[in-house]
Amino acid sequence: MTRSLLLSLFDEAERRPLSVSELTSQVRGALENRFASVWVEGEISNFKAHTSGHWYFTVKDESAQLRATCFRGINRAIRFRPADGLQVRVRGRLTVYEPRGDYELIVEGLDPVGAGALRVAFEQLRERLAAEGLFDAAAKRPLPLLPRRVGIVTSPTGAALRDILHVLTRRTRTVNVLVAPTRVQGTGAGREIARAIALLNAHHRAAVAQGRWHEMVDAIIVGRGGGSAEDLWAFNEEEVARAIRASAVPVISAVGHETDVTIADFAADVRAATPSAAAEIVAAREDEMAGAVYALTRDLVQAVRYRLLADKTRVQDAAMSYGFDEVRANLRALGEQTNEAARRLEQSFARTGERARRRLESVVRRLAPARASGRAAAARGELIAARAALQAQMAARVDDARARLEVAVAQLDALSPLDVLRRGYALASDEAGRPLRSTFGVRRGARVRVRLAAGRLVCRVEEVEGEG
Repeated sequence: MTRSLLLSLFDEAERRPLSVSELTSQVRGALENRFASVWVEGEISNFKAHTSGHWYFTVKDESAQLRATCFRGINRAIRFRPADGLQVRVRGRLTVYEPRGDYELIVEGLDPVGAGALRVAFEQLRERLAAEGLFDAAAKRPLPLLPRRVGIVTSPTGAALRDILHVLTRRTRTVNVLVAPTRVQGTGAGREIARAIALLNAHHRAAVAQGRWHEMVDAIIVGRGGGSAEDLWAFNEEEVARAIRASAVPVISAVGHETDVTIADFAADVRAATPSAAAEIVAAREDEMAGAVYALTRDLVQAVRYRLLADKTRVQDAAMSYGFDEVRANLRALGEQTNEAARRLEQSFARTGERARRRLESVVRRLAPARASGRAAAARGELIAARAALQAQMAARVDDARARLEVAVAQLDALSPLDVLRRGYALASDEAGRPLRSTFGVRRGARVRVRLAAGRLVCRVEEVEGEG
């Protein structure tokens, strides 16, 4: 090594000085070859996000620091935003920034230390969107009372779709389903989910514009079954959250299990613990309406039954009144009077006819036989015609009066509570004529009047059972 050093003192080529650019270029090549891929752990400081989209920051520890650059194409894939004071593990390659002669780390991967990258990214995005008002309760829209068509954004082969369809089939007969198939995990899944939400909204707007009311989308379920945090990450992407808030149709988020929480849950109008729970929410109103109709129908039937029972009791109470007996007796008396009047009228007509006949015969005897015979014949004919007309008129009036009386009697019989007595029932009252509805106030030895269909009984109480 010493000999090589001595020879270099006399070698013109070795003694030629390098330019700064040449030396920097050689150093850069040596560094890039030696440190083509390296992991560095430290704390971020002096973080700056340039308008070009590149990130510039310093990674440092207690005794050294290293400049780092993360270009726009790389930081798009990083799931969190770096911040000063954050402990990170950086993967990249070393190079030299020749204009300043500084060596720096070109970042190709970045992970937080002490907390998962997904959790950090989740919290940062949630705080940023919340600050924009994207999760405000005032922006939440209520679900329609009875949705007729529900859009579903999920994988066509996943268990979530089967669960939703099973619940809707079991619990409702009026909800139609419109599926917008999409991937729900992997690179680009978030963009596809946002596109599927926009597609359902476009269908809804077209149906409204064209008056196809039966094709409108009343609610959208966005979700998938359970999985790891990485599997569910598509629903934590900002693009999905903004698509949910931009939707003209209320959105139900149904991602994973009950313990899983995503950005989509905060952005949605309603959060469901599972896809099945989302379907339960959609069908719940129909169940409530059916239950309410059943309850109202039951109450109406009971009310009608109570009303009929009360009316029946009132009729029975009225049947115990002596007024019905008096009316019936009056009608019977009127009927007898009518019959008597008809009989007297017939007798009067008969006597009048007989007197007229005798007078006619007397006149005929006084007249000449020939002349009297003609006049008598004519008078006899007139008399016979008048008598026939009078008898017909009398019979018609009597029949009309009898028919009206029979109709009135039939109507009264139809309304009379006494028909109840003819079926074997009886009405009991005390000595004062007050109806007895229970054994309350009745003592042994008391006199009781019992009304039957035909006649009355006066009884004495030997024993009282069922007091009250």
